[in-house]
Amino acid sequence: MKMLRTIANFQPSYQDAHLSIDFDRQMVLMDSKPLTFTRKEYELLSFLVAHAGEIVPRETLLTRVWGYNDGVRTRTLDMHLSLLRKKLHPYSGHYIERVFRMGCRFQPCQAVNCAANVA
Repeated sequence: MKMLRTIANFQPSYQDAHLSIDFDRQMVLMDSKPLTFTRKEYELLSFLVAHAGEIVPRETLLTRVWGYNDGVRTRTLDMHLSLLRKKLHPYSGHYIERVFRMGCRFQPCQAVNCAANVA
């Protein structure tokens, strides 16, 4: 639990137009419906939310969420991002942005801009 509090920057919760996260209870709701995540999916989502709006490099995610050393080559991050996007559908295209050759970014959703990005 201590690690998750660190990941979430000591914020007790996150909420926007569609997504809400209670970091203390490790509960995620999408449009008021509970979502189920594996431990690593939840840790990845929590870390991205804690750094919302920032481009987080792959290496940082692999080090901070998985505990890997620098220079490790793995596709586990891509696999977990893909799983997160499936679970955050239909808003995943807005929430999880991959930035080519840099990393990824979590974008908070406001009702006006998020609805426009749902396909």
